[in-house]
Amino acid sequence: MLAQQRSLCGGSKVPASTLLPLARAARPCVPAMGSSPSPQVCPKLNQDVRRQLLTPLRSSLTTEHVTSPGNGVAQPSLHSFGKLNVEDAYDLERNDWNTTSLSVVVLGASGDLAKKKIFPALFALFYEGLLPPEFHVFGFARSRMTDAEFRELIASTLTCRVSARERCVEKQDDFLRRCFYSPGQYDEAESFQDLNRRMGEVEAGCGKQRSNRMFFLSIPPNVFIPAAGGAADYCSTRTGWTRVIVEKPFGRDSASSAALSRGLAAHLREDQIYRIDHYLGKELIENLTVLRFSNLVFEPLWSRQYIRNVQIVFSENFGTEGRGGYFDQYGIIRDVIQNHLLQILALFAMEPPVSLAAEDIRNEKVKVLRSMRAVQLDDTVLGQYRSRVHSGRTLPGYRDDKTVPEGSLTPTFAACALFINNARWDGVPFLLKAGKALHTRRAEIRVQFRHVPGNLYKHKFGPDLDSASNELVIRIQPKEAIYLKVNNKVPGLGLQLDTTRLDLQYQSAFQQSELPDAYERLLLDVVNGDKRLFIRYDELEAAWDLFTPLLHEIESRKLIPELYPYGSRGPVGAHYLAAKYGVRWGDIANEEPEDV
Repeated sequence: MLAQQRSLCGGSKVPASTLLPLARAARPCVPAMGSSPSPQVCPKLNQDVRRQLLTPLRSSLTTEHVTSPGNGVAQPSLHSFGKLNVEDAYDLERNDWNTTSLSVVVLGASGDLAKKKIFPALFALFYEGLLPPEFHVFGFARSRMTDAEFRELIASTLTCRVSARERCVEKQDDFLRRCFYSPGQYDEAESFQDLNRRMGEVEAGCGKQRSNRMFFLSIPPNVFIPAAGGAADYCSTRTGWTRVIVEKPFGRDSASSAALSRGLAAHLREDQIYRIDHYLGKELIENLTVLRFSNLVFEPLWSRQYIRNVQIVFSENFGTEGRGGYFDQYGIIRDVIQNHLLQILALFAMEPPVSLAAEDIRNEKVKVLRSMRAVQLDDTVLGQYRSRVHSGRTLPGYRDDKTVPEGSLTPTFAACALFINNARWDGVPFLLKAGKALHTRRAEIRVQFRHVPGNLYKHKFGPDLDSASNELVIRIQPKEAIYLKVNNKVPGLGLQLDTTRLDLQYQSAFQQSELPDAYERLLLDVVNGDKRLFIRYDELEAAWDLFTPLLHEIESRKLIPELYPYGSRGPVGAHYLAAKYGVRWGDIANEEPEDV
């Protein structure tokens, strides 16, 4: 085995003693979140120490180049910001891959998320040359598998869904040779000790002075803490950095989320924890701050003075399809609105940060969330899809799913109105809507501007001025696009007005048939130490504070959601909610055929 590893990695063997687990005593003492540190357990932290816990550690390893995996030649950073490296643009540490290896451990390696998203994303990054030459993948799960069986499992998920398609089979073989498997239990110290030994053997064969380790917790929430503890206590590297990626859900309410945060803080520093929300890795979400802060035309308009309402819409044209057992534990509010849509809202509405550094951006997001009042039941509509006969075929309802408990009241649709109590957004309704089994699949932000004061052409639009309002649409998926609805004169001798679009279609404008997957972007961000799109613990706490009272009220009162047909536009109550604030849903009222 070691001979094979040496032929793959090259170089001499590093003493295994340099790869011992990080001793618990060597980690700084971190108090439980929400409580004061006890003098007997942990000395009081001063402001400098607290700042260090919240700020990513800066590496002393600096280099102006990285080594290309393809030819071993030192080249400028492949990921650039104009003429500025991404490390400089976002104030990131630099990884010196000439002296460092990278090991990625996927806990829950036999699960659907790992097979459908994580391994394909890692291969795409590897194929594009964005990962270091000494890169390895370690699978960890309860299932018993050999390395060969694990590689066969991964091979069935890999595709050349990347820009360059040459040497695809060769690259796949190279990637699979770097994959290893270690079975074990998530709450057993011995299992993680075995994993650490296996990683040490492979890393030692690479002959690098330092080893960096990433752990992706693609596992059920009930084993987050023991698995994170095992990884931190027994598998941390002492020669590089250790980072742990936690996949949602981050609890069910404020109390369970705080307990999870305290459990993680007992084993990891905050700068080591990457709470991933894959929706923030979407191309159009990444572009939000660029669109707003690098275009003068938008910044003056981004306020209550010009914007009448903001709608963030998420819809799927399919139901639970046999996966209702998981969904029923959480419902659409926990599954989509409290995390995905609320994070988009915070990025959209935040004040300009002092820099592009992760902590500056996340500070502004927290300010937005803390400026919002808790969601009220009167501003919320719940729905659940029912069966429907369409074109001679019966589309099953939510309760027809055999994995859903009989008589379930879990909502599959929710719409709510939120308000930000600050000078920029006071009085502007932010309408969030998410649902399953609707008429279309889409995710978008719709910014509806106010009517033109004293509009000279008012008589040309008739009584419905809403149809003539300017609207900025940021379509996150599918067919990524940004377009602005404006009013124009129809060519001809008469005076006829029509609403047209200033349109940016990503596929045609950038000649890309497919954009990078969100997991590719976020995994690369973890490698680079870029936490802009990851959730900080106080940000998570503020988000739960907005929705926990509502969720408890819904469950304690056993509210019955309004039924809506599979494939419809959702419950009627959503329209009444919008009308309450003088708004119409833009994705329905002004829907263009090509958007569906």
